[in-house]
Amino acid sequence: MNITEIKKQLINHEGLRLKPYRCTAGKLTIGVGRNIEDVGISEDEAMMMLGNDIDACVDDLRGMFPDFYLLPENIQYVLVDMRFQLGPKRFRGFRMMIRAVENKDWPEMRRQMKDSAWYAQTQGRANTLIRMVKNV
Repeated sequence: MNITEIKKQLINHEGLRLKPYRCTAGKLTIGVGRNIEDVGISEDEAMMMLGNDIDACVDDLRGMFPDFYLLPENIQYVLVDMRFQLGPKRFRGFRMMIRAVENKDWPEMRRQMKDSAWYAQTQGRANTLIRMVKNV
């Protein structure tokens, strides 16, 4: 069997949808007819998606911080974690924290992280990330 041909046939019959939708049977579906309600995704698929999401976060952060890879590794991890959780728009709302990163002012970065609605909403995660900044 030619995998390329069967893919074309299935895409032709099922369609290709990159956002979840309800199929004709009412099941939550994505991609090329993947019933995510009953079938879900595999761990390998979840890790592939996570890798893609991390790459997108890093690409975005490199646009914001041209010296991203020169920042201490803990700071890189904190920024990726926050950008992943918040998305690009909400992350950019941390203007004073971003300025602190640009100035490599880690105490100010911690203060700005703590002085936010994000901190109040996700204290466990936020405290872990703040401790990571403290260990720079």
